[in-house]
Amino acid sequence: MELLAAGRYQGLLGGQMVTLIDAHAPGLVVKSDVARRQLDAERVVVAPDPGPLPGAFAEGGSGTTTGATGVIEPGLTPSPHPQPAAAKPKRFHGTAVLDATRVGRDAGRIAEEVIAHLAGLVGTRVTVTIEVEAEIPAGASDHVVRTVTENCRTLKFTSQGFEKE
Repeated sequence: MELLAAGRYQGLLGGQMVTLIDAHAPGLVVKSDVARRQLDAERVVVAPDPGPLPGAFAEGGSGTTTGATGVIEPGLTPSPHPQPAAAKPKRFHGTAVLDATRVGRDAGRIAEEVIAHLAGLVGTRVTVTIEVEAEIPAGASDHVVRTVTENCRTLKFTSQGFEKE
């Protein structure tokens, strides 16, 4: 990544999954101290004041304490009703129907755009299950049944089978 004359990296991203097309392309190495300062400077949180935050302070007290802004403010005391932090999602599940003629492409996109983000979280256990269903109006020949059954066994399918309706 090119360090511009202003001491900033153009297109700098941090703390998120990034797909690299060419791992040997120039621009993948940055100076950590410069990048950290830039990311910190660009981190702007604009949100309406939701009222007292957990551990925030209410007006009317006596004494000098640290307010929600981190600045020592006179006349603030701990709020009697701090709000609990919102619970974060602990599980994910998703189902997608893939085009049978483009399974490799579609599964690859799912791997890059969904599974990689989940698997990148520390301590996360990700399980991917592929389910195949086929309705064969004319029926499957003995050759196809044998080939598919042997391939499923070789690929360690946990369950598989043909049905006669």
